[in-house]
Amino acid sequence: MKPLLPTSTAGSLPKPAWLAEPETLWSPWKLEGNELVSGKQDALRISLQEQQQAGVDIVSDGEQTRQHFVTTFIEHLSGVDFENRKTVTIRNRYEASVPTVVGPVSRQKPVFVEDAKFLRQQTNKPIKWALPGPMTMIDTLHDAHYQSREKLAWEFAKILNQEAKELEAAGVDIIQFDEPAFNVFFDDVNDWGIACLERAIEGLQCETAVHICYGYGIKANTDWKKTLGTEWRQYEAVFPKLQKSNIDIISLECHNSHVPIELLELIRGKKVMVGAIDVANNRIETPEEVAQTLRQALQYVDADKLYPCTNCGMAPLSRDVARGKLQALQAGAEIVRNELAKNNC
Repeated sequence: MKPLLPTSTAGSLPKPAWLAEPETLWSPWKLEGNELVSGKQDALRISLQEQQQAGVDIVSDGEQTRQHFVTTFIEHLSGVDFENRKTVTIRNRYEASVPTVVGPVSRQKPVFVEDAKFLRQQTNKPIKWALPGPMTMIDTLHDAHYQSREKLAWEFAKILNQEAKELEAAGVDIIQFDEPAFNVFFDDVNDWGIACLERAIEGLQCETAVHICYGYGIKANTDWKKTLGTEWRQYEAVFPKLQKSNIDIISLECHNSHVPIELLELIRGKKVMVGAIDVANNRIETPEEVAQTLRQALQYVDADKLYPCTNCGMAPLSRDVARGKLQALQAGAEIVRNELAKNNC
């Protein structure tokens, strides 16, 4: 049984220095072959231990076995050529060299299922596993085959559904789809993006989540945020339709953002992972700061549906900072749990 206000991370946590370059997003591996396989498993154990020592209630792999939150999944699919790269604009924000879709995409074998089984063996706590969402996947590729963002997204949705069903069978309690693209392509999200996401969760019995944030704390994202003004109302464009969707949990960025807290009213009735930890700076929040963010969210989210979380992944942070932020998240949640318990006496 999960406690009231169960805590979790959005996904990634820092990797050990012996596995990848510290405080560097999407760093190349430092190990090879069997050493890399063992190193990834050791890193997963460490990441899990640090979450459990901090008291995190819903744990994850910390994305220790993947280099990139999108392309590591795509690497295992057929129909994508990683040698044939093109420069595209990611989420209308920054340019990147990406692989090319050259033929029908398909999944020949499971991608993360063995990693999920390994994590399940290490803990009795509820576990969450993150997958890239269909729309964010198509935004991270050059499509030379389908010539249609929507067609390619539907193909990815089918593939993700195959993977998700096997992750569920491996013992995953929550499957999260990362869709930062939902904060950019509003018309597409409402026209077919949410429908694609529902195809990806079709037939699942475990809880499902969609994570929609403003991105890692990298310069391209922080520069973009500076252009958004004093109110970030992007969620307003997609929340109404998400509220009516089959997705169980909506994960969003809140603490230190300019998201008007009243936008949570638009997803009333859904479970909400409220980002109460800022991942764009090295300052460790106080438990009271976390608690204040949660109190604000409780004006619009019932307590039994509020899941304290981080704004986004913490891979680019130092391990000491990430550890401190996890401890603050749990301590802040505990403050509010105690307040709710007193109020119910």
